[in-house]
Amino acid sequence: MATARTYLDWNATAPLSEAARSAMLDAYALPGNASSVHAEGRAARAGLDRARRQVAALVRGDPQHVIFTSGATEAANLVLTPDYRMGRAPLAVGHLYVSAIEHPAVREGGRFLPGKISEIAVTPQGVIDLAVLETALARHDMAGGLPMVAVMLVNNETGVFQPVEEVARLVHQKGGLLVVDAVQAAGRIPLDIQALDADFLILSSHKICGPKGVGALVSRGEVMMPRPLIHGGGQEKGHRSGTENFPGIIGFGAAAEQASTDLAARNAGIGELRAVLEAGMAAAAPDVIIHGAGVARVANTTFFTLPGLKSETGQIAFDLEGVALSAGSACASGKTGQSHVLAAMGCDPGLGALRISLGPDTTGQDIEKALAAFTRIAGRRRLPGQAA
Repeated sequence: MATARTYLDWNATAPLSEAARSAMLDAYALPGNASSVHAEGRAARAGLDRARRQVAALVRGDPQHVIFTSGATEAANLVLTPDYRMGRAPLAVGHLYVSAIEHPAVREGGRFLPGKISEIAVTPQGVIDLAVLETALARHDMAGGLPMVAVMLVNNETGVFQPVEEVARLVHQKGGLLVVDAVQAAGRIPLDIQALDADFLILSSHKICGPKGVGALVSRGEVMMPRPLIHGGGQEKGHRSGTENFPGIIGFGAAAEQASTDLAARNAGIGELRAVLEAGMAAAAPDVIIHGAGVARVANTTFFTLPGLKSETGQIAFDLEGVALSAGSACASGKTGQSHVLAAMGCDPGLGALRISLGPDTTGQDIEKALAAFTRIAGRRRLPGQAA
């Protein structure tokens, strides 16, 4: 009989919730196109409007400022562009500054040319270096256009919080734009686009128990907006053309509503489970390194290095033990390579690291199984100087 598996890779994809699944099944039964004026089309439009309100509520934003996309990567490519408009007038953004630990969807810089992208260093704990950012912004030449800064609220590998409010202060003092990747924060901590003082937030459906292939770009206003990435029929108020992924958006909306209304209850106890996990890991292998442990982290994430165990070997070993985890970002299929986040933190990325990420359905039994697997795997590794 097959052994039940333990899923501890919620940062990669959260399992689809029953609320999202049910909403999508109902949506599939609606034949209308939301751009049509007949009754069926109006019903579809009403569904999209409801989902827009649900997603806006997740970040305390305005539903009119929610642009649905095919995911966070598309949202990043839409917003990261030198070509903006202020009303009807063109507005140039001259340079993009990204933290060195950003997700590749942001770190690649969207539609900026490589020479117009600068990385901002982080501390050894994985927090953006505000002094370095302040210096870079002070040197920014406004004659070439406004500065844009892109930073994540929660790092997808370490779970470390970034000081977004302080970043916003520096950016807006210079008259620039702030883009915040809120993908790993949504559904785990309360979000407020106004309180963060962000100009744009990037969201992803499948990180909050919604369907894959749906995301959103949420703007604080509509005065300064990026030139569209996808042109065509003018859907999404002209910001993102193409027939909307109606069932996906409906599922995203249902997941967002559940995350908004049940946030505290859904996340209750996750921090305690992680504490048990990390204490057990340290007891089984005192040389284990928990990255970012010295600073504030989101409660569900543990990014660790076990000396003598390569990332790819560790992933396979845990998988064979029936435990699903990852080596960090799941942005690339089958990713087992070195972590740019570790490199940015000054660690040897060749050491490798593994990420365990918990969710609302994670149980104490899941942690026990993960620790049992960890103990067996740690005992099998070959440490430097150890005889074969």
